[in-house]
This record gives sequence, C-alpha cells and structure tokens, in this order.
Amino acid sequence: MLNAERFITNNKPTNGEIRNFNEDFYVEEVPLELPSGTGQNVWILIEKTGRTTLDVVLDIAKILHINRKRMGFAGMKDKSAVTRQWICISNITLDEIPDLESILRNVKILDIKQNERKLRIGQLKGNKFRIKIDNTNDPNEDKETAEDVLNQLKKTGVPNFYGYQRFGEKRSNTHKVGKCLIENDVKKAVDQYIGNPYPTETEQIIKARSLYDEGKLEESYNAMSGGMRYEKIMLRILIQQQKKHDELEEKDYIKAIEALPKPLKRMFVNAYESYLFNKVINERIVLGIDKYLPGDIIIDKEEHWVHDVDENTINDDINSFKLNPTAPLYGTKVPLAEGMEGEIEAKVLKEENIKKEDFECPKTPKLGSHGIRRSVRFKVTDTNVKQTSNGIIVEFMIPKGCYATAVLREIMKKNI
Repeated sequence: MLNAERFITNNKPTNGEIRNFNEDFYVEEVPLELPSGTGQNVWILIEKTGRTTLDVVLDIAKILHINRKRMGFAGMKDKSAVTRQWICISNITLDEIPDLESILRNVKILDIKQNERKLRIGQLKGNKFRIKIDNTNDPNEDKETAEDVLNQLKKTGVPNFYGYQRFGEKRSNTHKVGKCLIENDVKKAVDQYIGNPYPTETEQIIKARSLYDEGKLEESYNAMSGGMRYEKIMLRILIQQQKKHDELEEKDYIKAIEALPKPLKRMFVNAYESYLFNKVINERIVLGIDKYLPGDIIIDKEEHWVHDVDENTINDDINSFKLNPTAPLYGTKVPLAEGMEGEIEAKVLKEENIKKEDFECPKTPKLGSHGIRRSVRFKVTDTNVKQTSNGIIVEFMIPKGCYATAVLREIMKKNI
C-alpha cells in the first residue's frame, strides 16, 4: 500500500504470500437488493477471473452493440482474483441477450434476471473475502496470530488505507496521472499513462511505451499488446490529431483523456486523493483511529456529518461503531478538521505543494473533485481462519469501498 507504513496491531508477523493463483483470492459482492425477476432491465451475476470489471462490461457492450453507458455495476472488483458480482444492462429483454458465457473470456454466467431498477456504483452492502496466505512462518502459530489480530481489529476497526488496486497493482501510477491533472499539465498526464515503462512490465509493453516516449506514436500503437486497451484508445486519438496538424496541441491531449471510459478517467484524480488520504491515515494511527480528538469531523454509519458532538458519549459511540472520525479525500469544497487532526491534514497539503483549489482542474473540469470526508477506519465482521499445510486461509466481510489488503497487512505485517 502506498504511504502505509504503520500498523495498529503489534503481533508478530505471519509473513507469507498472496495471489500465487487467482483462485487463492476470492471476492463475493454482497448486494443491497436482489433482482425481482420483472422489469425493463437485466441483471447478470458473473464470476470472472484474471479480468477487471470494466473490461468485462466493455466486452458485453461490444457484443450487444450498445453504448457502454447502458451498462452498470456496483463496484470494481480485483483483476488478480476470482470475483462474483452483479452487472446490469438497461432497457433490454432476456431474449436479446446471447449466450455470453460462450463468448466472454474467463467469465461464467451464474444467474440472469430482470429487474425494475438499474444498478449503479456504490449500491452494495460490502464484500466477502476468502484469501489464502501461502508460505507463512509457522502455519499452526500463524492461525492463532491471525485470529488474535482479527479480534483486535473487530474492536478498534481497521485503518482505512487504500490498496494498490486503487493505484494500479503492477504499475502504480494512476495517482501520478491524477497529480498531473491537478497541476493542469494534461500532456504530462497522458505521457505518464501511455509512456513511462516500468521495469516489472513485459518486454512487449516496455517496448510499446518506450516507442511512445520517443515520439513514435504509430509504431507504439502497433507494438501494444491486447491488454493495453485504454492506452490504445488514447493513442488512436493522438495519431488522428497528429495527421490533421502535425504538431500535437494541448487540446489533443485533453481529447485523448476524455476518450477514456468515465469510470477510468475519473479514477485518476480519485487515485491522487487516495494517495493523500493514505498519508493522513498513516499519521493518524499514531494518535489513534478509535477515539475522538478535539477538532475531529465525525460521521455516522450512513456517512452523514455529525455537527453536534457530545464529548461525554462520543467515545462510547465510536467504540460501538455508531460514529467514526474522518480524514479528507481532498477537493475544492471538503472541510478540513481542526486540532491535531487538522494539523496533519494541513501538513500533507504543504508537503505536496498543493491547495484545495487545485482540485478544480480547470483544463479538465469534469475530472475535478469537490472532495469528501471518509472514515479513518472500517469494521470487519464474519471472520474465520483455517490452517493449511503451508499457511492459512482468512475469511471476513468488510464494507463497500474498503480494501481487504488493509486487513491482510495487519496479519502479515507487510505492505501488499
């Protein structure tokens, strides 16, 4: 996890490895409601492996020859995992949908039903996880350690760090693209996304990115692998614009960014917000995530801001998870805390040499952000630990928008 250096528990580490195989990391989305069986929209329960949610959604839209905007889902699920979730197609009948399982790669269709309502981002209760940790120090002792850590986390809550999935698991740079947009350098943002090869990438991908950095756009495009879907979308726009007027202009780079699917292009600034949020949480752990500090901004379980705090009962309400202290996902309108928490929040802005107003993103205003307050911790429930021959299997449920790796790092005592 980026900017996550501290732990809230002090048990000895189990160490170990995760994601040796996709099957070792299982995620099941828990929906707010199930489809009724009637209505003008179709909900499809999928199980995917080795693919992002957005990739599957785009493939289905292409198969059906419909606009991707008619597709909906509640949350983005891990690529390097086996995941189950509902997706939605609006204004369609069951008869219009072909045998998708025979067409889609690495996707099973588990159920398909009609429903009156569409499915939108955030419409879920949370996610259930079953994760195998291989090659731990001592599987027998590590089972007990994991159980103890989880019991502690049930009381304190889990530090609400954003995981590597937010920034790119194999190439953590979405936050860097976001910072470029905050700084109004759109060309640099595009260059950061398409070019800038990482040594951990495959030889083919490194070659394609390097060609882009050398200004050889068409050669770069032709060298790109099938997995570089979004780089191709942007590069196609740049090639078209270059043919029109030789030298690329700023508006061409803006057009390239705007060509991306909405969930992805909005992810850039959101990822930078998350990067800064992790910085704040890392400092807040020192002060305590399960207690009230004067000047804290508090939210309830529905994430509503609590304006009138009773300091006589606030810590009892925090202990019962009725209320939670918050940290900022920075933006133009997000309020900052006062007191010691406020000092941390101001310090992070100063270290990054940015202001709240910068999140307006004048050159790409649709990608800017007003910001929001987010809980500094989350609740973990339904925990269970099993021992294997070379490690442990950990099961738990966490709320929507929270990261399983924030739980695992407390057990393994390393960033993953």
